[in-house]
Amino acid sequence: MTAFSGGFFQQFIERARARDELVVQPRMGFGALSQMRAGLASVAALPCAAIGTITLDSYTRVGDYQSALQCLNSSAPMNGFPIISHPIEAVRTMLAGLYGADFPIQIRHGTAKPQNVFQRLAALGLDATEGGPVSYCMPYSRLPLAEAVSAWAESCQLLASATRHAHIESFGGCLLGQLCPPSLLIAMTLLEALFFRQHGVRSVSLSYAQGTSMEQDFGALQALRELAAEYLHGDHWHVVVYSYMGVFPTSNHGARRLICDSARLTKAAGCERLIVKTVAESRQIPSVDDNLDALRMAAEVAAGELPPIDASSAGYYQETLFEARRLVESVLDLHADIGLALIQAFARGLLDIPYCLHPDNPGRATTRIDDKGALRWANTGGLPLPRASGRVLSGSGVSSGELFQMLHYTVNRYDQPLH
Repeated sequence: MTAFSGGFFQQFIERARARDELVVQPRMGFGALSQMRAGLASVAALPCAAIGTITLDSYTRVGDYQSALQCLNSSAPMNGFPIISHPIEAVRTMLAGLYGADFPIQIRHGTAKPQNVFQRLAALGLDATEGGPVSYCMPYSRLPLAEAVSAWAESCQLLASATRHAHIESFGGCLLGQLCPPSLLIAMTLLEALFFRQHGVRSVSLSYAQGTSMEQDFGALQALRELAAEYLHGDHWHVVVYSYMGVFPTSNHGARRLICDSARLTKAAGCERLIVKTVAESRQIPSVDDNLDALRMAAEVAAGELPPIDASSAGYYQETLFEARRLVESVLDLHADIGLALIQAFARGLLDIPYCLHPDNPGRATTRIDDKGALRWANTGGLPLPRASGRVLSGSGVSSGELFQMLHYTVNRYDQPLH
């Protein structure tokens, strides 16, 4: 029998990988203890390999614990779980009998300065969370990047010292993912994973957001896995794919097709975990039943027969591998301290997130969707990529109308009537 090391989260992933079973995970968070426990218990009872999620509320994400407490006291609805405002013993009771080797739980939070959240995780004995110094700063806050890097370094060290089995998932592969060419997503998630490692967290996962082309995504995931094996050898790592993060189909058939495609993509590319969206995604905050339905559907599709991926994915693999490696190496060459290297890379334009309005983002790089549905660079700005390559589409200006069309490309494609 294979011996698995690591904490509950890592061991669960490794056992499922040994069985060749995809791990599915919801995005779920409720304010009340009873609701949160009921949601977790429902996921734990599924017959497939499923991991629990506690998504934190928007007040906790920005450190406004008083407003979260006021919501609890007045029974006002919340968009997540206020892990710091609830008494710690009450949270321990909520987790008792659920959290363990057979049902690990990940805390998802969206916090640019996560020290207090990480302290609470450590106190509760939880071992898995996610985010990153860039990926939870650039899209979600106006906090200077240097402050976020410092806060995340301290937080990683805190969690690593509290448990030998800390696991952090980089959110770098989801940075405005619906409008980023895969090479930037791959470079960001690898760089954040290396940052976690540098600050004591040995077990990491790399994220990738499903994009606009199944073939491009498949090639990109092959490149990500190759680069991860190269840069992260020795300790545990795995890849988590996210069902499409942009404007979601409004029709039931469109949403189901997109979720199923994300499951097929993840399994076909040999990835270990899928963050699953729901059919209700475009209409409301999904219910527990919405999540259970989506998790079952994704697990069934992943366990079934997978269609062959178009041969064009090989070309996408080659170009993504080249671009992502170039981006990663350009950053690592700046400084031995990866946090400082990230700060310098954005200051020099060597990293640039298309359409991200954060003050520390250069804002020169733009993208387009080509006639095959693949995301391409429209303008590489100061990115260390060859401008003369065929991968960069001509014409750098992207109009507001074109941007709107790009944002709705996937929903329009999947919501088309079935024939």
